Amino acid sequence: MKVAQVSNDTIKINNVPDEELNGRKGAVVKVLGCGLCGSDIIKFEHKTVPAGTVLGHEIVARVLEINSDTDFKPGDVIVTTHHIPCGTCVYCKNGNVSMCRHFKETNIFPGGFSEKVFLSEEHLQNVAYLKPENLTEMEASFYEPLSCCVRAVRRAKLRAGSDVLVLGLGSIGILMSQALKASGMKVLGCDILAERVEVLKGFGVDAVTNLPPDYRPDAVFLTAGADKTVEIAIKTVRDGGKIVVFASTPDSFPFPNNEIYYRELTVMGSYSPDLCDMRESLELLRSGRVKVDGLSTVYPLEELEQAIRDTKNAKIMKAYIKI
Repeated sequence: MKVAQVSNDTIKINNVPDEELNGRKGAVVKVLGCGLCGSDIIKFEHKTVPAGTVLGHEIVARVLEINSDTDFKPGDVIVTTHHIPCGTCVYCKNGNVSMCRHFKETNIFPGGFSEKVFLSEEHLQNVAYLKPENLTEMEASFYEPLSCCVRAVRRAKLRAGSDVLVLGLGSIGILMSQALKASGMKVLGCDILAERVEVLKGFGVDAVTNLPPDYRPDAVFLTAGADKTVEIAIKTVRDGGKIVVFASTPDSFPFPNNEIYYRELTVMGSYSPDLCDMRESLELLRSGRVKVDGLSTVYPLEELEQAIRDTKNAKIMKAYIKI
């Protein structure tokens, strides 16, 4: 089978032996497509994974072979994600599932940018779902990234009707804005790119390229990693407000201690989802309360590296790797 493997500064398409069950509990699935996540780009650009790694986790797949106690069967088209919290450790008990050691160790094998993937029984029982019939494969691939946004909204614990600013309208900012609106917030999106502002407005959420001078939201969600967004968030959020960090920023950025202290600001991070967030994500997509049509651009597996470059250079919103 074909796989896209990280190899130093490039990605190579190689042939490796097919994934097979070989008596294991779980399923071998044919990957139909896989969304390109920002974390995939960071791992490739910063060389944080060893050579030979197959990236990708936002998969839509068809079951080929299965040995499972679940109701899935060959031919089913499913969505799944890669990490699963244990539910019993100190992190899970305190709502920090992203920090669960089991969560970090579980994965699909070899990775989503391959023709076939092995899913464990644990994946099938906890994070795999039948693709809703009213969603295209590409639309369904947003199941995992949207679930990350759902968790960020849940963790913020905002009062219904709160004014919320989303800074950065890439695909995650578009998803986050809609997830916030679906939870009853009054949302304003902001991006320097006018075309992205128009995309969000087309989904029924207010958006601007320049913030009103007297705008003081209850919370700011950072969905872009530029250091300027941190400055804008601190300057804009009301006293006593919240800043939710959902993007990495330069390591050298100074910690605004006095602003946080004297203004009683809450600054929090949010990373990956819990099981309940995944279920809610799929329902938001199925019901149309979150729309994703037109957000992705299709690339074949052989053009994965080009898709990475185009995404990084803001030529496209998001890439969907058709396999």
